[in-house]
Amino acid sequence: MLNRYWILLGWMLPLHALAETAKPSYVPPPSVVSTESTLQMMGGLILVLAVIAGITWLLKRFALIPTTATGTLKVVAATGVGQRERVVVVEIDNTWLVLGVAPGRVNKLHTMDKPALGTTDKAQNSPHTEAFAVQLNESIQKNNA
Repeated sequence: MLNRYWILLGWMLPLHALAETAKPSYVPPPSVVSTESTLQMMGGLILVLAVIAGITWLLKRFALIPTTATGTLKVVAATGVGQRERVVVVEIDNTWLVLGVAPGRVNKLHTMDKPALGTTDKAQNSPHTEAFAVQLNESIQKNNA
């Protein structure tokens, strides 16, 4: 029976001797939330917001964002004729006004009745558009056959 205790003690001693102790050269990993990573994140956010603001400004500057009409006043068309000068066609009821717009003043250039609905869609009925439609239909029929 004493031999059993010696065997049990012999089994436990080597395990104690092999136990791992703390390494003195252990360095904990850097914190995920640090000043550098926070500044990098905020810089990226500011860059994205600046790009969005720049694109919005460009779209407004070159009139690529359509304006919605409210009430009886509606901007039909506008084009730039100079660095700050524009010619604008405005619809009020059934009358179109052609206005010259410059910084600080607006001049009426011409007044006319609103054209009929068919006369404003001349670009859709051009020969180039019809030729393209024919070629597109032919290529679709070739691919389907």
